Amino acid sequence: MGEVSVVYPRDDRALITIERPRTLNSLDIATLNALEGAAVETAARSRLKVVVVQGRGRAFSSGVDLSLLGGGDGIDPRAVGEAGRTMIEAFDSIPAVTVAALRGAVVGGGLVLAAACDLRVAADDTYFSIPEVDLGLPVGWGGVPRLVRELGPALTRELIMTCRPFTAREAKEAGFLNRVAPPSNLDLEVDQLVSALCAKPAEVLRTVKRTIAEATEEMLAARGRIADAEIFAAVSADPESRRSAATYLADRRRSRASQ
Repeated sequence: MGEVSVVYPRDDRALITIERPRTLNSLDIATLNALEGAAVETAARSRLKVVVVQGRGRAFSSGVDLSLLGGGDGIDPRAVGEAGRTMIEAFDSIPAVTVAALRGAVVGGGLVLAAACDLRVAADDTYFSIPEVDLGLPVGWGGVPRLVRELGPALTRELIMTCRPFTAREAKEAGFLNRVAPPSNLDLEVDQLVSALCAKPAEVLRTVKRTIAEATEEMLAARGRIADAEIFAAVSADPESRRSAATYLADRRRSRASQ
């Protein structure tokens, strides 16, 4: 899995890393499939208590690789929605406690992946955003019910509809983050949380996780699988959405050129 690595520092913990630092760990089809494979692999290890998910370099994930949104390179945009949905559901199926270690950009699909984890720790300069509406897209991969679950409906509506970025401080105040640390201390903060969890009985941790999942099962069941499969085709179906996406992409290119 070249786009994603999985290591096991100890028998009771695993570390999944997105390995695309040059693109701020953007999520293309290969990366989505590799993340799904990593989730399936760790789910099969009965001795694991904690699985940490992180991005290599200076970002957790900048979200879907924007080159996919136009359906180039022979890629059906619907395949992106399906690959993202099955990846997120694979993370749901990990029995161990999942912890997202967040730094830099946590955008779009990267934010949905973080929301699918049980616990989240972020550097205090982490920034979050959900730019799908500016891209002429609804939020896919079952992201809406997960964000509602973790952020609440009012804030989720605002963040999705306005596309405004938000800070680690706001995310912590909203209850999305469990811990916030200075960037230099993020790894230590994650290690301390993982060590505390790994000191607990594995079966009790899994039971607590299942019980909480059952409490929110009805909300997550509301996601539309068919809609997820179609979601990335929406950008080419509506002229206004296409214009919005073109403007967003042009702004991104200008921003990168000026850096």
